[in-house]
Amino acid sequence: MKKMKVLVTGYNGQLGYDVIKLLKEKNIDCIGVDKDDFDLLNETETKTFIINQEPNVIIHCAAYTNVDKAEDEKRLCYNINVNGTKYVAEAAKILKCKIIYISTDYIFSGDGDKPFNVTDKAKPINYYGKTKYLGELEVKNATDSYFIVRVSWVFGINGHNFVKTMLRLGNTKDNINVVDDQIGSPTYTVDLAKLLLEMLYSDKYGIYHATNEGFCSWYDFAVKIFEYSRKNIDVKKVDSSAFKTIASRPLNSRLSKSSLQENGFCRLRKWEDALKEYIETITDN
Repeated sequence: MKKMKVLVTGYNGQLGYDVIKLLKEKNIDCIGVDKDDFDLLNETETKTFIINQEPNVIIHCAAYTNVDKAEDEKRLCYNINVNGTKYVAEAAKILKCKIIYISTDYIFSGDGDKPFNVTDKAKPINYYGKTKYLGELEVKNATDSYFIVRVSWVFGINGHNFVKTMLRLGNTKDNINVVDDQIGSPTYTVDLAKLLLEMLYSDKYGIYHATNEGFCSWYDFAVKIFEYSRKNIDVKKVDSSAFKTIASRPLNSRLSKSSLQENGFCRLRKWEDALKEYIETITDN
């Protein structure tokens, strides 16, 4: 059997950081790459670098993720999320290696109150979501050996996230307004990294939704953050209309994870348990 080698793009991001950490803990040959290694906007540079590394698997975490800024920086967002993904996927095709592409709940409209299935039609309501969906299509066009993994409300040790923002605000404020009409699931990068490790050894290719179990609003999420961090903050419910953002956000970000268990993958633990562990980890450091 050929020795496993995994290349992870965007390894300085929230997910990439924990994926590389886990791969090293499992003694799996891996290389984490970022913009210092090659320019994702340059096709030749991207393909040459990846092909020279000869990975068996590419986990493509790198992305343009600033949802509001994407509305003003459309060309840059498109070039990273669509063209950059195309170059990475085409390198995977040349190498005949599998690719795991990290996508998002933002490819959906956010209509209704039922969890979106992997087969539901994409209908993004902001430019970031549009480019991530177009990135999915580039992966599917390049190779059959792909996993497209859609996630939402990501939090991890490395980088910025909602949990860290709430904890920071809690240091200076006694009360905080948080939206209660956007419903979804948090995703802890440590848990997601374990699932991606399962996919390294699988040929159950396709599209998957992977978030921690259970649904909540951002308000519910914030209440638990302060409960677990033992901060006495008065969290007030508000509608999305109270927060004017450049890009629209989906009200319904519920994702159905049924395809995971149907294909023998482990579903992630409850989001409350993941959050509790995360807060204990970051407050211990």
